[in-house]
Amino acid sequence: MIRQATLKDLDAISEVENICFPPTQACTKEQFEKRLTYYPNHFWLLEQEGKIIAFADGFCTDQEELTDEMYEEASLHNEKGAYQMIFGLNTLPNYRKKGYASQLIQTIIEQSKAEGRKGVVLTCLEEKIPFYEHLGFENQGISSSVHGDVCWYQMIRRM
Repeated sequence: MIRQATLKDLDAISEVENICFPPTQACTKEQFEKRLTYYPNHFWLLEQEGKIIAFADGFCTDQEELTDEMYEEASLHNEKGAYQMIFGLNTLPNYRKKGYASQLIQTIIEQSKAEGRKGVVLTCLEEKIPFYEHLGFENQGISSSVHGDVCWYQMIRRM
């Protein structure tokens, strides 16, 4: 089941994030709290038997490029923004390679279309490029983001 997150999910979300990402790349609990306050309608949880096994989040903006500032400043969210950013896609290790991440991305694409967005934007590691291309994303090359001191690639799925 996919649903929108609430502040009640904060601890569970934080736990999943810390399992999925190293400390230099992981979002803090405080940052998630701000994100859930500013844009709860853009925070998707995938549950199995009441347990969060995967989630994705990101805000809307008129900018087509995902920047490091966006990760830090939830207040930059613009509900009428042309682009849906995705800041993180997390799936617990025991649930990977079962299509859950694809389900979340498809839900985000469908919601973005229904809301009249121009596209969905995210960054990913080089080895994840084929996964996102399979979902209709276009590789725009190396991102200006250096979040977590990693080389990211920006991907866009135009509507």
